[in-house]
Amino acid sequence: MGRDLSAWRSADPALNLLPWAVVAGMTRLAVERPGLIDEVLAVVAERGPIAAGDIDPDGRRRGGKHPDASTGRMWNWQDVKIAVEWLLYMGKVMTAARRGFERLYDLTERVIPADVLAAPAPAADDARRELIRIAARALGIATEKELCGYFGLNGACARMQIAELVDAGELITVRVNGRRMYLWSQARQPRRMRARALLSPFDSLIWDRDRTLRLFDFHYRISIYTPEPQRTHGYYVLPFLLGDRLVARVDVKSDRQESALRVPVVNAESGVDEREVVAELAAELRLMAGWLELDRVLVGDRGDLAPALSRAIGWRSPRDG
Repeated sequence: MGRDLSAWRSADPALNLLPWAVVAGMTRLAVERPGLIDEVLAVVAERGPIAAGDIDPDGRRRGGKHPDASTGRMWNWQDVKIAVEWLLYMGKVMTAARRGFERLYDLTERVIPADVLAAPAPAADDARRELIRIAARALGIATEKELCGYFGLNGACARMQIAELVDAGELITVRVNGRRMYLWSQARQPRRMRARALLSPFDSLIWDRDRTLRLFDFHYRISIYTPEPQRTHGYYVLPFLLGDRLVARVDVKSDRQESALRVPVVNAESGVDEREVVAELAAELRLMAGWLELDRVLVGDRGDLAPALSRAIGWRSPRDG
């Protein structure tokens, strides 16, 4: 039977590492619209799974701003987003599915299996210790901030659990370039890492951008939010992992009309073996096109790897005949 390791969060919101925007927004809404939380929860209960943008506590479809009946002032959908994110952190709702990048929220009891919800919740200290343990296993080696941030724990309250895991020998204190870090005691340390993957911008390996820079010397940001004239590597840029290095940046686009995986821009990182990167990247792009059920890979002419990658692809699906 599973255990709910997050039940303690709703008992004391101060122990959560809540986003500043949510905290500031809730402070404002507590004054301006104190009943909004209950109104949003009622809509989710009635219509979930539902996106924040489709929640309308006033009973109308969202279309710009709405007048608040109690005050006559205008309010916008961002208030609803703040309210539903608060409910998420408090454990009242959960992400039931996604529509593209958009979360669809539903009541927790309709997402989590009944036997898990019915199981006695572990004590807060035990739950945080287990969450830190899971984070340590996933990260291998991490700072205190990274261990806490993996599940959005408040560092002040999780520090005791980290110390306990050190005392128990599950975490080993080490120093890397003068920085104190914690090594998971059972972390594998192979002589050679065999790995190959195109990483989503939200992949757990790179979602902590500061950690990515420190460990891989790889400065990464999501280009979809960058104005086009300022983009260096393209629009939807995926880091390419090869072995234990991030060796290239690949802009990809699924063109369903042409049944093609397009690669408008592709650039190598400095100091890599470009021939090896091209061969492995070509294989990975073929694999991606296959599971996307696209018939071909088309490489554009932008980026230092583009000519060699275009020659290396040379592949069409058997469905092309």
